[in-house]
Amino acid sequence: MEIRVLGELDVRVGGISVVPSAPKPRQVLALLALRVGEVVPACLLAEELWSGRPPRSARTTVQTYVLQLRELIDRALASGAADGAAERASAKDVLATSPGGYRLNGGGGAADVAEFERLAGLGYCAMDAEDHALAASRLAEALAVWRGPAFADVPTGGQLAVEAKRLEESRLYVLDQRIEADLRLGRHRALIAELTVLVDRYRTHEGLHGQYMIALHRSGRRGEALEAYQRLRTTLVRELGMEPGPGLRRLQRAILLAGPEREPTEPTEPAEPAAPGEAGSRAARLSRVG
Repeated sequence: MEIRVLGELDVRVGGISVVPSAPKPRQVLALLALRVGEVVPACLLAEELWSGRPPRSARTTVQTYVLQLRELIDRALASGAADGAAERASAKDVLATSPGGYRLNGGGGAADVAEFERLAGLGYCAMDAEDHALAASRLAEALAVWRGPAFADVPTGGQLAVEAKRLEESRLYVLDQRIEADLRLGRHRALIAELTVLVDRYRTHEGLHGQYMIALHRSGRRGEALEAYQRLRTTLVRELGMEPGPGLRRLQRAILLAGPEREPTEPTEPAEPAAPGEAGSRAARLSRVG
């Protein structure tokens, strides 16, 4: 089985898609795919589908959606058998009923969330070892696993919305660390175009703005670096009622003191940007899914 949720939902059995077109069965499959190998309680599926207000027929309706998914899986398995597969599993083996819920069995197949986390972990280890070239490479590979926003074509209830947000926070942290690795490799000029787009998209993200300021300053564009700080400060005050954090303020002062042709004399890195789970190790920040 191949499972991809970092973008449009794509679940394949023997290379054949088993993603339903109807929205609610698609939601059920997305939640099962995200927790592949785990039992997902029927009550949790009902909560996802009806936002905590399930109808009296919720359990029967969930069973109906599971049957629809099994029909798609059965067709994919039958096609695989027709193509000469040695042994055919049943749809109930792939999407099993367990006490209180259902379990999607991946059979050791590929899952994009697991691959993203594996590559990100390798990148973090390389950063810790100060191997910035390897870190930049591995973190870029992790980001390339994404094809768009998580569950891009799936209606999200409470559970999937939380998971989508968590995954996006993980992606942003990997992006932050990849840019940091590139900065340490002296690639500041090459980063300016990318960071220009990113600070426009994430208008209150202090980490990305700090990296943008560093890249501009090191490229001899001190005035633009200071203007970037002022734009961020104006946005933070107007939209959130807060000033930039101490790390970013130190960076602004360092750029002011350094002058147009010198490196800042104080630490140039702003405070570590928000990541999933402020406390704990880097591994904990990317909590494993299924």
